Amino acid sequence: MQQEAATGAEALEVWIDQDLCTGDGICAQYAPEVFELDIDGLAYVKNEQDKLLQDKGAATPVPLPLLTDVVDSAKECPGECIHVRRVSDSVEVYGPDAG
Repeated sequence: MQQEAATGAEALEVWIDQDLCTGDGICAQYAPEVFELDIDGLAYVKNEQDKLLQDKGAATPVPLPLLTDVVDSAKECPGECIHVRRVSDSVEVYGPDAG
């Protein structure tokens, strides 16, 4: 984490609260590299190996080139279930609980 801070880019991660997910798939349209709808109709985040992370509260790093798409997903999500937080202190910076 120290290396990322040294480059000036704050490391961020994203997770989805499936209890609030409406299954609209807007997130998967914005950032299919990060989000995917599963067979249950709900959205999940994926890791760097393209594997769905289905554990409750599972988070994945936000690739810097996709930051705008991930933030737009959080803003446009009708279920308000996408949370983007800083890795360093777990403070939510985008999403329903952002200050």
